[in-house]
Amino acid sequence: MTPMNPAAAGGEREAREDVRTKLLGAWQLVSYTAADADGEVVHPLGRNPYGLILYTPEGYMSAQLGRSDRLSLSTPRLEEATPDELAAAATGYVAYGGPFEVVDAHTVEHHVTTSLFPNWVGRTQVRDVQFAGSFLRLGVSTPTRLWGAERTAELTWNRLV
Repeated sequence: MTPMNPAAAGGEREAREDVRTKLLGAWQLVSYTAADADGEVVHPLGRNPYGLILYTPEGYMSAQLGRSDRLSLSTPRLEEATPDELAAAATGYVAYGGPFEVVDAHTVEHHVTTSLFPNWVGRTQVRDVQFAGSFLRLGVSTPTRLWGAERTAELTWNRLV
């Protein structure tokens, strides 16, 4: 077993803390794309999605994303909407939240405790992290089945002041 280099461990800790500090706050969705191995790009929530992702100092995150062309329900009361309306509304929306953990200088894990998609509850969503000025890019490092093909998704966010 190789002994841990204290300077390297300190550097890794500092890098994680730097990413964590940069993540804190509110971010507005700019784009959501997913590309397959052949370079075909799809827009899972349309070309003009909207969304908000929040990271709190207490270690929690929440993401809400939607299609800009979702239709309004026929009624002002959610419980009075038809099953078809509710299905269409849910199909064009992604929502989840829970604790987050910065694993290294390039990776954040979202430990999902609540989600519109029940299968995500109790699971971890791993995201690659990149910062460029006021922009945050969160990507899925391993391809995921989206719209008929294995695709690598990337979401670009802009920091809200």
